Amino acid sequence: MDVLGDFEFHYTWLALGLILAVAEMAIPGVFLIWMAAAALVTGLVAWIVPVGVPLQIVLFAVLSIAAVFTGRRYIARHPVESADPKMNDRGARVVGETVVVTQAIEGGQGRVKLGDSEWLAKGADAPVGTRLRVAGHDGVVLEVAPLS
Repeated sequence: MDVLGDFEFHYTWLALGLILAVAEMAIPGVFLIWMAAAALVTGLVAWIVPVGVPLQIVLFAVLSIAAVFTGRRYIARHPVESADPKMNDRGARVVGETVVVTQAIEGGQGRVKLGDSEWLAKGADAPVGTRLRVAGHDGVVLEVAPLS
């Protein structure tokens, strides 16, 4: 007795593949797309070859595992390079800029003005009004050095 009747599961696999692909776009992470591919392949195989649901589930599991590991290996070998690697690193973006001391740098610490904001700074002692160059950063603290 066939409990499922003539229900065609290949439509379910194809729908699951599309749902996973859309979920990958909504929640990017380069993981669900591999499972989406496995579901789509499982749906196509189930459409072409008359296989039972248990075998379809096993096929999906095997394809998912293979696709995820293959995809991870591919991504590791071909990393995506950012067009602007300093995009979210504001401290790195200001290296080389000129700043003005607003609170004297004494004992290696003080404050400097860069643009319209003030930053904590560390470096050689300098009185208020001295122009310095940003040589680096340690988190949100700018490392400053003399202009010359």
